[in-house]
Amino acid sequence: MRNLTEDNLTEIVLASLANCTDPRLKDVMTSLLSHLHAFVREVEPTPEEWFAGIRFLTETGHMCDDRRQEFILLSDTWGVSMLVDAINNRKTAGATESSVLGPFYVEGAPERDNGADLAPGEGPGVAVRGHVRSTDGKPIAGALLDIWQTAPNGLYHVQDGAQEEYHLCGKVRTAADGSYRFRTLKPVPYAIPTDGPVGKWLGRVGRHPNRPAHIHFIVSAPGFKPVVTQLFTEGDEYLDSDAVFGVKQSLVIDYQPASGEWRASHDFVLEPDAA
Repeated sequence: MRNLTEDNLTEIVLASLANCTDPRLKDVMTSLLSHLHAFVREVEPTPEEWFAGIRFLTETGHMCDDRRQEFILLSDTWGVSMLVDAINNRKTAGATESSVLGPFYVEGAPERDNGADLAPGEGPGVAVRGHVRSTDGKPIAGALLDIWQTAPNGLYHVQDGAQEEYHLCGKVRTAADGSYRFRTLKPVPYAIPTDGPVGKWLGRVGRHPNRPAHIHFIVSAPGFKPVVTQLFTEGDEYLDSDAVFGVKQSLVIDYQPASGEWRASHDFVLEPDAA
């Protein structure tokens, strides 16, 4: 340990994990440290550049609290969230594809009647309806849809003190035939927060911060694997350049005009839980 050099340092650092008794942790740390050392060898950062990276991560942590998670935003904009999601949510044919949870989900939205209006007195509204089915085509009664989205100003209720708590959020359960319906506001595209280190990084690398219009869902039912997903708006200008890489073609839906408002439909398909 007294003769550390550029050539032997990585090997010695990895050997220091020999007494780790958690096999998974040892595997993860071995890979992480190997790749990190390889990155440093490839890039050869100056001490000033390395400290700039440390400062960036420190500032990212300072932006985190119980209402905002800047590290999730960083993971999203680097495409890591979607990669982790893809690896852990390989779907059987026909099952609803997943997408990122996002940094602004808040547990505890109230359960409402099937057919509830999540935006009473507000418009233009959209009536969303469909069914929840299993991969064998059978309807799933009592499936729970946890729903949330931004307001027309592009902010989620947790970001905006002017909105009521759980504004445009709610949970509805499917009927005996697996059907669901609710009314909400037609979603709008919006920019992810740019007032923190992630926003500054996006500007430095020449990327925009915009997400296409979407509604978030967590769809679950006993005996089935839950799915975290989003429904995107056909024709949105940011479908092909989503700042968090969350769009999948199967999740893009049409909105049709209906009596001065809109209507949309989508069926969710859940996989049985093998466990």
